[in-house]
Amino acid sequence: MVERWKGGGELDIARLAMGMSQQNVQQQASIAVMKQSLDMATLQADGLTKLLASADAQALQHAAQPHLGGHIDVSL
Repeated sequence: MVERWKGGGELDIARLAMGMSQQNVQQQASIAVMKQSLDMATLQADGLTKLLASADAQALQHAAQPHLGGHIDVSL
């Protein structure tokens, strides 16, 4: 169905509706991907928080600088 509007151009209602529908589907897909990314980031943050809460300070320091504290120099 083609109608004329005041500007003198032709307006194809079916084509316009299809374009709007396609844009809506693309937007919904983008939102779904963003939600999955947000969920994954939340899970990773929770895991990191639990890991840091369960680890003791000495183990963390050793992991950061493993070459320190492994040998003791003794002289008599």
